[in-house]
Formats: sequence, C-alpha cells, structure tokens
Amino acid sequence: MKNTNVQAFLKAIADAEGGGYDFKYGAIKGKRNDPWRFSDYATHPGPGRDGVTTAAGMYQINKLTWQDHGEKGMGLTDFTPETQDLIAVSLLRRLGVIDKIKDGDIEAGMSQASKPWAALPAGRGQTGRYQTGRYNQPCVTFEHFETTYKAAGGSVK
Repeated sequence: MKNTNVQAFLKAIADAEGGGYDFKYGAIKGKRNDPWRFSDYATHPGPGRDGVTTAAGMYQINKLTWQDHGEKGMGLTDFTPETQDLIAVSLLRRLGVIDKIKDGDIEAGMSQASKPWAALPAGRGQTGRYQTGRYNQPCVTFEHFETTYKAAGGSVK
C-alpha cells in the first residue's frame, strides 16, 4: 500500500469504476441524497440499484470477492475504506501483477486487471472484456487510465 505506483494504479481503477468508498452499484458522483450510498461499513452492503449486482465501494468489489479476499482470505470483517484498499491490492497480488505495477509497467498489468474490473480496457487500443455481449459495460480507454495513473503520481516504465 505504500508503493506510489500501486496507490496511483488504485486511484486510476477507482476513477474508471466511478466508485466512492460509500457507493453501491448505481450511485452517482455528486448526487445529493443518493439512495445508492451507504454509511454502515460493518459489512459488505449488498445489492445496489438493480437489486442483484453487489458491486460496491471505491473499487466496486462484489460480495463474493469481499468474502473470498476479506473474510476468508485475510480475516477482515468489515467493509471500511481500509478494507476496500486491502482487497483491491489482494486482487492485484492474486492476479500476479503487483510487481509489474510497482515497477511502473502498467501495460503489462492491465490485461489481468481488466478481469475483475469491468471498466478497465484489456490493454492499449483494446476495449474492456465486458463491453460487448450481455453486459455492455462501459470502460475507459488505456490512455485515460494512464493519464489518471500519472496524475496520481504513478511512473511508467
């Protein structure tokens, strides 16, 4: 968590996913009295706007991922901002890209990182993995991600 490139990569993921630490699926940045925000971080907040999708928090972590990485994997029992950050890093570790990100090789890490984060492109000049088919998930361009990453202090190899 202390590595500047990892912090910048997390900020770029959060920007792409449109999340906030208190967002359920469907929350909108800047919207007042948004019903899809939560204030109880004691546990994963569950489904959002559609009543099914459980993506929540800064990195839009679904309930199954929270249980797998948090409860079972690291013994975490809440869904605080710190827990969300730890789970995001745990995902990057499990994907085998954390060292590439630390080294500033974000392009090498992007393909794997686009698997759990639907708003990420699969690589430079590529769309997201979930942009077509039944999901039709919007995603940012690699250039947008890279710009956000650099603005957050990340360096590129």
